[in-house]
Formats: sequence, C-alpha cells, structure tokens
Amino acid sequence: MRNINEDTITQAVIASFSDCRDGRLRTVMTSLVQHLHAFARDVHLTEDEWFKAIRFLTEVGHITDDKRQEFILLSDTLGLSMLVMSQNNRKPSNCTEATVFGPFYVEGAPLYNNGEDISNGAKGAPCYVSGQVRGAGGEAIPDAQIDVWQSDEDGFYDVQHLDEAGNVIHRARGRLKGDAEGFFNFRSILAEAYPIPHDGPVGRMLAAVGRHPWRPAHLHFMIEAPGYETLITHVFRDGDKYLESDVVFGVRSTLIAEWKRHEPGVAPDGWEIDVPWYSLEYDFVLNPSEAHA
Repeated sequence: MRNINEDTITQAVIASFSDCRDGRLRTVMTSLVQHLHAFARDVHLTEDEWFKAIRFLTEVGHITDDKRQEFILLSDTLGLSMLVMSQNNRKPSNCTEATVFGPFYVEGAPLYNNGEDISNGAKGAPCYVSGQVRGAGGEAIPDAQIDVWQSDEDGFYDVQHLDEAGNVIHRARGRLKGDAEGFFNFRSILAEAYPIPHDGPVGRMLAAVGRHPWRPAHLHFMIEAPGYETLITHVFRDGDKYLESDVVFGVRSTLIAEWKRHEPGVAPDGWEIDVPWYSLEYDFVLNPSEAHA
C-alpha cells in the first residue's frame, strides 16, 4: 500500500475489497470506486470542488428528517430514482407503468371506505375519482389495497403542514380497498402542479444549473394485491404545462389522464356539489408476480 499515486490508487482501493464475503457488495463497491475515480479524472476535480461537494452532501443530510427526505429529492432531480425504478419495474406493455415513489409517502395512512372523502379539509376544488384494478389478463382483482396521496391546491402535502402542537393532520391521503370486482371510488380535491421543496441544498443546486423545481399535477397511487407485483405510480393531469419538464423526470404518456370539469351538480355516487367540480376515471392493470404467473 506504499507509494500509491494517482495512476495506481483505483486498483489499490479495489484490491482492498478482496476479503469481502458478500459478492454483490463487492461488485457494487468495485464499480462505484471505478466510476467515482473515473469521474474525478475526467473533470480533473479540484480540492475546492471536492470540499464543496462534501459540504453539499452534509447539508442534504442535516435537512433530512422524518418529514422531509432531501436525499430522495436529490436522487429524483438527478434522474437516478427513475433510472433505478425503470430497471427494476419492466412490465408487459398492457400493464400500468410505474414511476417514482417520491418523498411524501406515509406508512399507516388513514383508512377509508369506498366513496368516502379522503381530502379531510384539504384546500382544492372537489374531485371525484373512480376506476378498476385488473390483472394483465383482464381479470378483476378483488380487495386490492390502494394507497393514494396528493398535494393541496397550494402545492403542499399534509406532512408539510403542522398544527399548533407540531403534529401532522393527514389530508388528501388515505388507504382504501377495491370491491369484489376491483372497482374503487373516493372523493378528494383537484390535482395541481407544485414545486418540490426548494428552500434547501437541492433547490440551490437546481437554481445553479438553471432548472425549475416544478412537478406537473398528479395523484400518487400504491396498489397491492396478493399474487401481483406492487404498483407504485402517478396519474398525471392532461394539459399541465410541466408535463414536458417534470423536475423528477417521472412522466409517462400512458399515465396522463383527463380531469373532466363539471358545473355544480351531482357526482356519480350522489355527492351533491354546489361549486364546479372535477372527475377522474382511471383503471390500473397489475402484473402477476412470478409465483402467480
């Protein structure tokens, strides 16, 4: 290990992994070192730039907590999240495409029955959402568990709001089940475009490279059913001006749908609405798991 120089250090670091018993870990670490060193050589990284990078990553860690995941934002905005997701979620063409998870999923979301209002007072125009969960063969999937979450009309998720006691009140977020034929419906609010949190290091990075922080309007869905792969996806609102420049590169054309505008009246479930309202109908097709295929 003596007299290592810039030409020999890469192989020296790789050789240090020789006793690693985890073959996959050794493969990943070897490639990581090779690419990191190649990057440093390619751009002739300066010490000042390296220290700035360390400071940036430190700031990303400091702002991250149980309500804000800056590392996910960083991965999302660099396209890494979508790349990893795409590599690991290849599906038949008739199945609903997956997209990024995002940093605002919450485990243990409030439970709702079909037809109930998940908005719980969130700001936004009323919206009626319905659809069906099916398998790739066209079969209805009964009792699928459906997690849904979205921002309010101001572009904030519930976890970004705290009450006077510092607690989160869950709004525009819920978990429900499809019925015996796979159908589901719920009441919520209209999806609106919003910026990702950009008051931290990731936001400063975006500004430095001349990028905006906006995401097109969408609903998040996570759908689980025995015998099928879990689907994590969005449904995007057609016509949104950020569809072609989503800051996290998550848009897929098959995931774009129309939110229909209606004058005051009655929704399909009998919900009487005295202001203009919207409806979204979207079906999801799940891929069978290997054990079920």
